[in-house]
Amino acid sequence: MDLEPARDPLTNPKRSLVFVVTEDWFFASHFLPMARAAIGMGLSVAVVTRVRAHRAAIEATGARVVPLEAERASLNPMTAGYAAGQLAGILKALEADIVHCIALRSILVGGTAAAMAGIPARVYALTGLGLVGARADRIGRVARLGLKALIRGPLASARTRFLFENPDDALALGLDPSDRSVTVVGGAGVALAAFAPQPMPPVPPLKVALVARMLWSKGVDVAVEATRLARSRGAAVELALYGAPDPSNRRSIDAATLRGWSRDGVAWHGPTEDVAAIWAGHHVACLPSRGGEGLPRTLLEAGACGRALVTTDVPGCRSLVRDGIEGLLVPPGDAPALADALVRLCNDPAEVATFGAAARARIEAGGFTEAAVTDQVCAVWRDLLDA
Repeated sequence: MDLEPARDPLTNPKRSLVFVVTEDWFFASHFLPMARAAIGMGLSVAVVTRVRAHRAAIEATGARVVPLEAERASLNPMTAGYAAGQLAGILKALEADIVHCIALRSILVGGTAAAMAGIPARVYALTGLGLVGARADRIGRVARLGLKALIRGPLASARTRFLFENPDDALALGLDPSDRSVTVVGGAGVALAAFAPQPMPPVPPLKVALVARMLWSKGVDVAVEATRLARSRGAAVELALYGAPDPSNRRSIDAATLRGWSRDGVAWHGPTEDVAAIWAGHHVACLPSRGGEGLPRTLLEAGACGRALVTTDVPGCRSLVRDGIEGLLVPPGDAPALADALVRLCNDPAEVATFGAAARARIEAGGFTEAAVTDQVCAVWRDLLDA
């Protein structure tokens, strides 16, 4: 383990904050502002993650990157236990004052490691419940009960703080969103300057985009079916899919399927690094998620760009989008209802523009900016450091 010797408090008095996150790309895409904010507070910051292609972007903030190989898709308790043991050694070597775990697997592994290392100041940042939250059957209920027992039981300490991206997830784990230990933030926040409204492209057609990882849980198939249904009713609508499959996720859609869907008004374009340009060329953001979201970044970015939002009535999505104000909410997995929404918007460009303006206003004033979110998170860290 290539770590520096333990710090001498007389020569290096900095307090240490260690982020634990499964993938470097996830931290680089969502949480760099938090790393900068922590460094701005005078903290020594490290990010423990599986390193692939984003180390330089993280290190550019001034944070240190410490590699930890842990397969995100693996459910093997032995593998998770081994990773927790490795991580506990890393946390001790870094003399972490606060361990900030991002997303469910990192909370389970990082929380276990923090307990093993004797570090009581922990932040559990739940970015959605994933399949555990999306399933309404007995397996889902049992999984949520088990998760609740772990996170609020052996993995918790008197100095554990919880970050949620929507109040529904807090309630699902038996936590009161107004409790002192709980903070509900506006997702990862969005940078208003980077996602500014641009003039709408001409209509027809109504240009709809879905920007996300290509997962079945995101409802990509529902969007495709709904577009076909809307077009069969004479609606001039086109759907563009932007995003890549995620091989580490069991719900990934393979490239062959995505290419097969690319016909009759539907086109898969693969991943993009210029999301703002995508929204400049489209009227509507669509995310027919089946559930398990925290607060989808794609909706934040599209809303900041002044685009109408069409999504499902599930936790996270409905925290941002109010039906008939910033856009439209439809039931998850309901392609005909989504088709109805697309036909409605095709027939009323003025409503599309009104929804887009309301979405931008909500992002600006509703606590969904990067500045608002980092201020809330910094307050949590200060509280733990002062305790």
